[in-house]
Amino acid sequence: MSTPPVQAVARAFALLEALAAHEEAGLVELAREVSLHPSTTHRLLASLIDCGYATQSPANGRYRLGRKALELASGSEARDARLRDAARPHLEAIRAAVDESANLVVLDGRSAMYLDQVESRRAVRLFAEPGRRVPAHTSGAGKAMLAFQDDALLEKLFASEPFERLAPHSITSAVKLREELDRVRRRGYALDNEEHEEGVSCLGAPVFDETGTVCAAVSVSAPSARLHRCGLVELGGLIAGHAGEISRKLGYEGRGPVRGDLATP
Repeated sequence: MSTPPVQAVARAFALLEALAAHEEAGLVELAREVSLHPSTTHRLLASLIDCGYATQSPANGRYRLGRKALELASGSEARDARLRDAARPHLEAIRAAVDESANLVVLDGRSAMYLDQVESRRAVRLFAEPGRRVPAHTSGAGKAMLAFQDDALLEKLFASEPFERLAPHSITSAVKLREELDRVRRRGYALDNEEHEEGVSCLGAPVFDETGTVCAAVSVSAPSARLHRCGLVELGGLIAGHAGEISRKLGYEGRGPVRGDLATP
């Protein structure tokens, strides 16, 4: 019986991830890492080699990533670099305006991943190392991006409820998350009100690329008391404005997500 197409794709991606973790690896080693029989692993590797995503050393028979896989990785790095370059002056401007940590965040599956940060100069500040991931449904930046994803991705997310609870205010149900994402779409920014960590809040707004696809979010994270003193409506407008300017730098020509409802935090 042939392998179902979707399962075959999932196995191929798992194999690519295993290859990426090694300079080179043998068949049995890779099969063990992806929990597949060596014969199945061999067939998948043969397909990846035919497509240019893997290569086999003629000297020792071991496998490594192929040219096409490396080109994909370099393309992703180039996109991230372009995004950082476009956003950095705006992160600095946000920090200058409110002296709180300003972040550039991208969506990675169901996680929000920090790509860049301009730290607050205050003694007590929020620090997020680039590469750090947090569940998107607990993050202001994450919810800002989720709100503008396509229905298929959101339905897959909703089907995984109850969602992880990291703090007493974390949203754990699909119904409440749907309502929250509707609010984000209406007002143009998202609020994490101590949903990831007690005492910490975050406001985030979406960034769009030239295709009109949400590609990142800009956010401000700070101790909750300080963030609320800034004024959520005013700060939401500030962040959404900078996110819109970054979007235009990236070639986005749409009007933007803000619907004129910034009076509702």
